[in-house]
Amino acid sequence: MVFALGLCNLSAQTFQRAVKLLAARPRSIAELRERLQEGKRTTKVAVDEVIARLREYGYLDDERFAFGYASLKVRQRPIGRARLERELLFKKVNREVADEALDLVFAETSEEQLIDRAIEKRIRLRGQPGNRAEVKKLFDHLLRQGFPFELVSEKVRAVRPAESDEDF
Repeated sequence: MVFALGLCNLSAQTFQRAVKLLAARPRSIAELRERLQEGKRTTKVAVDEVIARLREYGYLDDERFAFGYASLKVRQRPIGRARLERELLFKKVNREVADEALDLVFAETSEEQLIDRAIEKRIRLRGQPGNRAEVKKLFDHLLRQGFPFELVSEKVRAVRPAESDEDF
């Protein structure tokens, strides 16, 4: 079947490897290119030819990948924009493409809704923070999840114990 696509033998092997990598999980164009170039039996020309062919067939699309990845992550667990952006950049998605995808995802579900879900889940699992140390752990957890500092401060103030009047 691959030979019917008009690819030479080297490109056919690279194409088969690309299809296997994409079948395992979706990847960005740059991520797939990097993985294909790790192979010993391929060339840059063959990789470029295979990537062009996969884009032509619609199997590779960074915009669709970034939106799908970000929306899946947000559905799986509450996560902030900053963390999602870091993850997309780690997956070698162009910053502009990542920003567009994140704008779409966070238009559907706001960070405020997500941080409320994150706080509810944390309190359900660990209980209401009872002292300053527990409040700080909640605060740090929310920052690590990628929520903006101002939003974290506002939300943590609302759930902290009354006797802990120190500002964050």
